[in-house]
Amino acid sequence: MPIKVSVVIPVYNPGRFIEPCIDSLLRQTLPAREFEVLFVNDGSTDDTPDRLKQLAAEHPHFRVITIPNSGWPGKPRNVGVTEAKGEYVQFLDQDDHLASGALERLYDMGRRNGSDIVIGKVASNFRGVPHGVFKTNREKCTLHDAPLYDSLTPHKMFRTEFLRENGIAYPEGKRRLEDQLYMMQAYFPAKVVSILGTYTCYYYSKRDDGKNAGSTRIVPSGYYGNLREVLDVVMAHTEPGEFRDRLLRRFYRVEMLSRLSEPAVLRYQPEFYDEMCDAIRPLATDFMGDGVHDGLGPVLRARSTLLRGDDRQGLLRIARFASSVTAAAQLETFAWQPDGRIAITVSARLVHGEDRAPVRLLRREGRYYLHPELADGLQADGGLLDITDDLDGFSAELSLRNRETAVEWPCPATFTTEMEELGDDVCEVVLHGSGHLSTEAVKGRGRVSRGFWDVWVPLRGLGLVRKARLGADRAEGVEAACLPASLGSPARAVIPYFTDPHGNLTLDVARRSKKLADHLAGRPVLRTPGSRPELRLDLFTTAATAVSGAQLVLSPADGTTGAVRTVRTSLHPTEGRAHLMVPGRARGVATGNWKLSVRLDGEDGPALPLCDVTVGGRGRIHLDPALPEVDAAIMAEVGTKRRRAALRRALRAVGGPLVRRLPPGGRKRARRLAARFTS
Repeated sequence: MPIKVSVVIPVYNPGRFIEPCIDSLLRQTLPAREFEVLFVNDGSTDDTPDRLKQLAAEHPHFRVITIPNSGWPGKPRNVGVTEAKGEYVQFLDQDDHLASGALERLYDMGRRNGSDIVIGKVASNFRGVPHGVFKTNREKCTLHDAPLYDSLTPHKMFRTEFLRENGIAYPEGKRRLEDQLYMMQAYFPAKVVSILGTYTCYYYSKRDDGKNAGSTRIVPSGYYGNLREVLDVVMAHTEPGEFRDRLLRRFYRVEMLSRLSEPAVLRYQPEFYDEMCDAIRPLATDFMGDGVHDGLGPVLRARSTLLRGDDRQGLLRIARFASSVTAAAQLETFAWQPDGRIAITVSARLVHGEDRAPVRLLRREGRYYLHPELADGLQADGGLLDITDDLDGFSAELSLRNRETAVEWPCPATFTTEMEELGDDVCEVVLHGSGHLSTEAVKGRGRVSRGFWDVWVPLRGLGLVRKARLGADRAEGVEAACLPASLGSPARAVIPYFTDPHGNLTLDVARRSKKLADHLAGRPVLRTPGSRPELRLDLFTTAATAVSGAQLVLSPADGTTGAVRTVRTSLHPTEGRAHLMVPGRARGVATGNWKLSVRLDGEDGPALPLCDVTVGGRGRIHLDPALPEVDAAIMAEVGTKRRRAALRRALRAVGGPLVRRLPPGGRKRARRLAARFTS
């Protein structure tokens, strides 16, 4: 069978840090006969060669290629591409790992679209991730219509013949920015690039010894000499104009101005800072013209002006100001929705300083300027920083981020920008938004994984990007609305809570550590009227929540031990809450007064106290009559729905066999008639 994918992994003395990588390759859903793994051993001196040889002996689709040490991953990757038998090549680093379905999903997308490059969503617990690239799936795109330039790491899937036909290869030997050079050389000739944004394929993992590739300190002259080669590629493949400026602006922002920005620049030794400025400024002069400069946000534009003028103290002043700017977000409302999503409203703003004062703007003759008290020394000419034309650049988003895996999912949200007056022609920009958080499957994404999911509000303004955790600043009543929930099929707990001590909103999905019993303690328990009692818990559910098991616990009212009895029961989703079924009898339980509680977190979980009960003859259970009843309107709706459901079941049981014997037209009429009686 033809090989679909060749996974190429440069290897040099990884030690134990290669094990997650290996494990992820052994767990791929793509059959082993359809992909190969090429470990290109770059002259390792530890026990890695023996480990890899053992793997290759045990798994025929694993191969080991050993070369003399080249000192950098470029040559091993080139060797891997030369040796690859697969239709596609996937680059993987020894410290990282793939999701189990990564190869299969990426290959299927590439084959479906005839893609030259397929980019899978990435997650990282230590390096920046271009989340904007992965907001949605893109079946077919190019450098012209998608922000591919924001994703310049090579950990992607490439059509093997595309690389060979276009002579795309790594520069070999020790050098910096070889990934960016490789990717820009690949993006320009690529006719089809596909992006899988709805499945996290690749995980960057931080080593606890701090020795991830690329973690060494840069040498400015060499680094920016290598960046010049990347910029030369951009110039060679573009004409003057907006497209070229957009590409160059990315490198200006990320590789040049950011190196002269907070927090790093404030920690540089004076000699190193001068080296950085001496290396960066010639590139700004040679490549970053007015078209590039004018498209920057206000603060970045001010940095650019100071760099052009070689005002090194000015760059430090603006870094000190920008380092004081953070984002603040208030959680205004929180409400579970019938579909299991959480509707929230939020306000967000930029603040500065230890007292988190608003970033103030000054209005003069219809123009808006950064307030002089904030902007002092930020302009080369000492003037005010005009941001009027950049007010449209203020924006905010909403996202869920897994605290442990670093997987991040954007949440649908809409924000509007308002100018809020502070008096005396002073105002601030405030973003008001509404959105939804969802732990269940939504269009383009499955259920989120078990774990802690923090809620973040990324905010853009003034050319700065700042992220705020949501929840510490919250309106009155929000905490009471944060009900725990049981959602989906199979049912699993989703517990909103506020962290200690910071008070930020987090969703514990599938009982990562929080317990339903703890979060339901003190919340109301209601009883239903009638001979078949149910207890309505303050546990949110939806109509799609599966019935789940629970364990009732009967304890003697006098507190004696040893006589505790347990009874199996179930939780049913009922009009937005979980109803606990109380059996009519508890066989083997002595008559008398008992305390009723329930275990919702497994048999070893804590018991949630419910109410007092009396056990009569033959074990009949009587709930405490003082327990408040469920609202009559809710029970009327419950009764109506249950009668309709019973009627549907009866019609299917009795009439189903008869209807199936009718001709197609008769079946259709019979079903319409049945729907009239059961809807």
